[in-house]
Amino acid sequence: MADDKSNAAAYWSANLRLIFGSLFVWALVSYGFAILLRPLLAGIPVGGTDLGFWFAQQGSILCFIAIIFHYAWKMNKLDEKFGLGE
Repeated sequence: MADDKSNAAAYWSANLRLIFGSLFVWALVSYGFAILLRPLLAGIPVGGTDLGFWFAQQGSILCFIAIIFHYAWKMNKLDEKFGLGE
């Protein structure tokens, strides 16, 4: 019984680490690059516009999609590691 509880606690801890890492990347891209660092990124041209605008419009969406796929991939690995795979 104690082994099941420690296994569940380790699984939840790894899950929370993955969630907070994903949230950090999301915040960095959406707030950091698109809003706070936009003046610094304004001089870098990407696709006919500056990099700050690109992050605010397309870059953040592409990063969100990448975060979703990364989270799903890592959770599958985590489930396999703890014997919860499909």
